[in-house]
Amino acid sequence: MSNQNSNTKEMVPMGQKIAFGLGMLANQMFPAALGIFMVVLVENLGMPSWMWGVLFFVPRIVDAFFDPIMGFISDNTKSVWGRRRQYVFIGAIIMGIAFMIMWQLYREDSVLYNFTFFLTFSLIFHIGLSIFSVPYVAMGYEMSDDFHERTSIMAISQWIGQWAWVIAPWFWVVMYDPSWFPNADTATRTLAIWVGSVFMLLAMVPAIFIKSKSTQFDDSLEPLTFRTIGGSLKEILISFKEAFGNKPFRKLCIATFLIFNAFNTVAGFTFFIVVYYLFNGDTAAAGIWPTLFGCCGALATTFIVIPIVAWIAKKMEKKRAFLICQGISIFGYILLWFLFIPGKPYMFLFALPFFSFGIGSLFTLMMSMTADVCDMDELESGKRREGVFGAIYWWMVKFGFAIAGLLTGVIMSAVAFKAGAPTQPEGAVTGLRLFFSGIPILGTLTAMWIMRNYDLTEEKARAIKKELDARKSGS
Repeated sequence: MSNQNSNTKEMVPMGQKIAFGLGMLANQMFPAALGIFMVVLVENLGMPSWMWGVLFFVPRIVDAFFDPIMGFISDNTKSVWGRRRQYVFIGAIIMGIAFMIMWQLYREDSVLYNFTFFLTFSLIFHIGLSIFSVPYVAMGYEMSDDFHERTSIMAISQWIGQWAWVIAPWFWVVMYDPSWFPNADTATRTLAIWVGSVFMLLAMVPAIFIKSKSTQFDDSLEPLTFRTIGGSLKEILISFKEAFGNKPFRKLCIATFLIFNAFNTVAGFTFFIVVYYLFNGDTAAAGIWPTLFGCCGALATTFIVIPIVAWIAKKMEKKRAFLICQGISIFGYILLWFLFIPGKPYMFLFALPFFSFGIGSLFTLMMSMTADVCDMDELESGKRREGVFGAIYWWMVKFGFAIAGLLTGVIMSAVAFKAGAPTQPEGAVTGLRLFFSGIPILGTLTAMWIMRNYDLTEEKARAIKKELDARKSGS
């Protein structure tokens, strides 16, 4: 066993939870801002929808490929700073600087030049994101050994992280208000500097303030050298196979893949549905309504969903909390079909608290359950592999996110939607609305079916922890 795991960690000081949460705020702000800013590529810089799909797909595939490697590296790092902190710090710098540069796009340049420039720095950004996020998530898994304290850590971090989704939608207001900037691409260049610099600093907070014991003399870790790179790559593949062979973990990964990426396939349609369905293509008339959709949904998640999820998870099993929350979200998606009403944009606000239970509960519960799985794996394998499990979990998320980005462009082309056009072909907006509600409902129902017999209960998790404690005491 590593030194880091020689003592059981249960209750975590609030300051440590907040430090982890500030990292989550950065971890969520970058993709939140990215999703908002991506509209500029088609609306203002003239990129066709296939380019938009490629820019979503390729960097995330590279990111997803790099995640398992990063997980193995962070699990096996011998350092006076421990296994994770240095990577979190370095990754924060890389992704912050790359984010600032990748949005320095000008309409005077050709579409091909802007496409190539953005793709290049987007790849660097996503590699930096992987270097940061994989060790960062693993830090959260190992902060406590207690079944319910893990849910508390993830609930607080998700509560703080949700403020990214409250803040980010207001970028739409700034971007399209001529009193702020002459056009959206100018606004994006400036906003990217602020987002990149401020949230780069917040991403460094866990590396600076979350305690970690030295692993410098831990002989149980795999050596990481150029001479052993072949063996290391083989070990990565073995660890990947063993981790994904864990049945409860496999269910968590597949369910998350379905829910999160069904949501992300259609999330980009929100702006277009509000503008073109509720306001007949008039961006100025739409005003802050696209912003209110994202902002109010995030506020509902922050103040309604996450506290309720944390309460349900303590009163019932985590699996039951998951099934209840996802069922509520399906009701929300159905409501959105009926409550997008031209002339009455305020009506969709009534659906948002229900709709928000889907993504709002997902990572609070799934990250807590993944930490339980890490204990189960340690009991079976004798290894502590939070980095590998976190990397594989987020590999599924990011790989699916890449596919979702590609599908977004495919769906827009299939329904003949033309971003930036003053009017849309007949049926195009209706097609977007059908996909907007239909794909998440289908993905969520499938995920609920997969999770119906998830069996890593609280009783089983506590028995595993008791046996691990006895094993450590005996050693």
